[in-house]
Amino acid sequence: MYSIILAGGSGTRLWPLSRAASPKFLHRLGGTDQSLLQATAARVAALSDPGRIYVVTGVAHVAAVARQLSHVPEANILVEPEPRDSLAAVALAAAVVAERDPGAVMAVYSADHLIGRQERFEELIGVAARAAEAGALVTVGIRPTRPETGFGYLHLAEETSPGVHRIAAFREKPDAETAAGYLATGEYLWNAGMFVFQAEAFLAELERQRPRLRAGIATIAAAWDGPEQETVFAATWPTLEKISVDYGVMEGAAAAGLVATVPADFPWSDIGDFHSLGESLDGDAAGNVVLADTGLATLRSVEDSVVVSTTGRVVAVVGLRDVVVVDTDDALLVCPRSRAHEVKQVVDVLKEQGFHKHV
Repeated sequence: MYSIILAGGSGTRLWPLSRAASPKFLHRLGGTDQSLLQATAARVAALSDPGRIYVVTGVAHVAAVARQLSHVPEANILVEPEPRDSLAAVALAAAVVAERDPGAVMAVYSADHLIGRQERFEELIGVAARAAEAGALVTVGIRPTRPETGFGYLHLAEETSPGVHRIAAFREKPDAETAAGYLATGEYLWNAGMFVFQAEAFLAELERQRPRLRAGIATIAAAWDGPEQETVFAATWPTLEKISVDYGVMEGAAAAGLVATVPADFPWSDIGDFHSLGESLDGDAAGNVVLADTGLATLRSVEDSVVVSTTGRVVAVVGLRDVVVVDTDDALLVCPRSRAHEVKQVVDVLKEQGFHKHV
């Protein structure tokens, strides 16, 4: 199959490490020497050879993406002239793949997720691919481990084949009480933003629901690999509707009974903030997660904390519990782990005050 990696966004809840010019997928946040992007490409290597791995990214990141994924052909890095949200990105990849290989099955992944149990991952993507070959638009849902309010949910319906269920509906991010209710029923999965489908089946559903967007993508695809590619791309792309793939296609497709899901039980995290980063990685005996590219982080009487340093300075933390400390060349973050999700508000304030080089 083809593997499509969406490498966009700025990860503002991981500021000051993640910035607009250097988003989280370019950083080594998985506890290894690979960036999240490199780990994603390695994860799909058993499913797709390099010629069938595509990356959709922005102009600001294309050089770093190409440098980190030197094994991926340059022609397979699709560069958006400007952000148009995930539907346009997925549709572009689907159209380019369909032009080159009609009938192809493609899987779509985010570049900034952590996933464990590689063999189980490959097995379940294989199950999803077989369902996609039968015509379904498939999403891979994660069995929830807690009543999480930060994710959308998938409402399971009947099993249609071994390991595959129809989706009754997509559900928005719930409040705490609703999330607890979802967990109690056992009928809901986290929406992890992983999809598997035939490229042409996705484009057909795009045509049904978003014909103007489909027409724009068709115009771009018709000029792809030709002398007018850049001109047509630059002129057409900004006119495309800016909407997510969930809102733009998948929710409507689910209402029409066209979406299936494969419930997944492998470890998964979208690393939404530094608290979730700490939950996703193995800590030391005191529960601390330390990521230091250079320099030294020394902790004394510290528990359940996350310490990240990229500066080469010595970072010392003494007598604290449940904190986040992030040290970069031009910014320092210190906050309780319980309020790590509020870091996005710091970024908003910096933008309002004109500190654009810091975001």
